Amino acid sequence: MQEQASSSLAAGSLPSSSERSSSSALHAEVKQGMESDDEIRRVPEICGEPGVSAISNGETSRRSGEAQPSAATSKKRNRSPADKESKRLKRLLRNRVSAQQARERKKAYLTELEVRVKDLETKNAELDERLSTLQNENQMLRQILKNTTASAEGRK
Repeated sequence: MQEQASSSLAAGSLPSSSERSSSSALHAEVKQGMESDDEIRRVPEICGEPGVSAISNGETSRRSGEAQPSAATSKKRNRSPADKESKRLKRLLRNRVSAQQARERKKAYLTELEVRVKDLETKNAELDERLSTLQNENQMLRQILKNTTASAEGRK
């Protein structure tokens, strides 16, 4: 399901002809088929937000003349339902990716804990065996000591 969402989102995020020409130098540096971790985790643009152009390495930049703080607050209030839906879909996709990463971290952590438990159980068994051996040795030495002191007192 996530692959379908990613592929349909990626198809909608193709750069326009003006974006392709302005970022052609960046495309030349990126090898085909090789994506970095940041590019894989980047959420693709579904609908182009006015005033924002996508660059091939995942960064966004404001077009000149439209980066006004007051314009950003008014745009937020007057968003179209399509913009709201695209933002919601992007947020859902980010949440899915984040949840998957959290599950993977948890799985790795639990695996590490299981290995640690096995090591500690092994060490505990070895220590139990050593304790038993030392207790037996101590008991034998006490018995020998008791016998030698008793025989030494009997000679006097």
